[in-house]
Amino acid sequence: MSGSMLVLAAAGAFVATHFILSHPLRGPLVRAVGEKGFLALYSLVAFVTLGATVWAYRRAPATRPLWEVGDGLWAFVTVAMLIASILLLGSLIRNPALPGAARSAATAEARGVYGITRHPMMWAFAIWGACHILVYPVEKNIIVAGAIIVLALVGAALQDRKKAAQDPQGWSAWQARTSYLPFAAIAAGRARFGGFGGHALGGGIAVWLLATWLHIPASGWAAGIWRWLT
Repeated sequence: MSGSMLVLAAAGAFVATHFILSHPLRGPLVRAVGEKGFLALYSLVAFVTLGATVWAYRRAPATRPLWEVGDGLWAFVTVAMLIASILLLGSLIRNPALPGAARSAATAEARGVYGITRHPMMWAFAIWGACHILVYPVEKNIIVAGAIIVLALVGAALQDRKKAAQDPQGWSAWQARTSYLPFAAIAAGRARFGGFGGHALGGGIAVWLLATWLHIPASGWAAGIWRWLT
């Protein structure tokens, strides 16, 4: 098996087991082994499949890039990653999709990152995946980043279905005020742009600066604004 195919097999197993355990098998397994037993099994499978993906990725040789990456593409990705960081940090506060917060869906405000999309965390991961494909278009990276995109965006859609089944009234009200696709609710007049808290803007900028700087010691590449400052 070639290096890229090994990466594909491992990444595919990571995504597939996540979906299978999170949705069709979750109920039967929880009834069989309990909530704690299920979480232990889920964590073990995730650890093994993610570890296999990392191992396969590091083992696979880098193929020839599919396109040339210039400063224009880097500038676009730099801005996109700032947006992703703001979405990610903003999603950590008052997020009805987080475990234990489902009851807040009926009354939660669609402001800040939630005015943009009700799945800011998932879209942050998807943007991350797309950005890494754009600036490092080699086979193994496209496979892993593509798996992250699928996991995030399909997972968000499946999460809507599961939350609606668990809390039909509350989650339906939340869906009516928000949108799956970024900016769709704002365009439709159901939400307004603005109301970003300091945790989203300040935290997002801080994480963006730190994460892009860490590319230098971790990979030897200057990413983000550090590409032009170092």
